[in-house]
Amino acid sequence: MELKGKTALVTGGAHRVGKAITLALARAGANVVINYYASASAAQETAAEARSLGVDALPVQADISDPQQVEAMVSAAKDRFGAIDILVNNASRFEKTPFPTEDIEAWHRVADILIHGSFYCANAVAPMMLERGEGVIINILDTAAWNPWPGFAAHCVGKAALWALTRQLALELAPAVRVNAVAPGPVLPPSYLTPAQIQQIAHRTLLGRWGTPEDVAEAVLFLIRVDYITGEVIWVDGGERWARYKRGTLNEDPAYRAGRRPTG
Repeated sequence: MELKGKTALVTGGAHRVGKAITLALARAGANVVINYYASASAAQETAAEARSLGVDALPVQADISDPQQVEAMVSAAKDRFGAIDILVNNASRFEKTPFPTEDIEAWHRVADILIHGSFYCANAVAPMMLERGEGVIINILDTAAWNPWPGFAAHCVGKAALWALTRQLALELAPAVRVNAVAPGPVLPPSYLTPAQIQQIAHRTLLGRWGTPEDVAEAVLFLIRVDYITGEVIWVDGGERWARYKRGTLNEDPAYRAGRRPTG
């Protein structure tokens, strides 16, 4: 798909990796709809940056776990731009959800965004994509879709479900709409990590370093542009999933062999 003149909706598109994806799309010539939940100031700033690149930008507040709010968001985007050509399901809530638990609401706060929210957004934009005979949906996963993290049950299950949704929608919407996923590894250190922890995580990749949000954004652009890929995932993890086989300390680290890693 040629990006210039197209319209892309990025959920959670105001900051962190979502912002990098939004601005990469804008640099490529796409108008952007920036979904946010609570980050109003960040959304306005990201929209201003996108407009400075010569495209239009529309920040829209919506809780994507609410189907009515999703419909209103998509309707606003359609009124402004005529259609949505690209959907990037990036929004997530990173929150601990140990199991077993008495806090069922925490499970729903996380899973409802990842699973139901992504489904609602895809369900809202798919009809117009099918009608126009073209569209792209990209789901943002992470390594938790394959490797469980202790204490993060909802996040891991939600990301695994999003990978399943990727394959299912690729099947359901072919050939007009292509659906793929990107699975980042360590690309943006959270503020609570110490320098030692950041370096430890870097060592747990084959490349020995962290990536960047822009690395994720470039993978998104690739999957939008290449028209013969659907139902697939691109890992942007610096080879993290294979680093356990490196010579040296990792094979001797019982915590790593058990699938544990610092969160972030």
